[in-house]
Amino acid sequence: MAKDGKPRLLSGGNPQIPKGQGDAPVQAYIAAMPGWKRGVGERLDALISRTVPGVRKAVKWNSPLYGAPGGEGWFLSYHCYDRYVKIAFFRGALLEPVPPEPSKSGDTRYLHIHEGEDWDEAQFADWVAQASRLPPEVM
Repeated sequence: MAKDGKPRLLSGGNPQIPKGQGDAPVQAYIAAMPGWKRGVGERLDALISRTVPGVRKAVKWNSPLYGAPGGEGWFLSYHCYDRYVKIAFFRGALLEPVPPEPSKSGDTRYLHIHEGEDWDEAQFADWVAQASRLPPEVM
């Protein structure tokens, strides 16, 4: 936390949020996302919550995590960088179609959302639905 009590922004503008389980830490992360990225975080959270009713939420490693209801592990996370928000699908290589950005990890694939960029919310929701049914990443 910064001296003013607000979350500190790490390199790339990623909020430093204490780890925690549930919706409250995720909402604190979203509220601390700088500038245009906050709107992206709000849209992501709403789409994920609508697509996977009862989705589990947490913040770890200064990133929101989402998991299937009643399970363990996670299917998705996101993180702020200077020029984009990076969404990680932990089993993204198994999604149809595969998200566009590769990873050094064999299974993980990414979607980058840049300022002012239109992104396909229907495709994103479809990936979320698919990802929530795959074996989770346990961290």
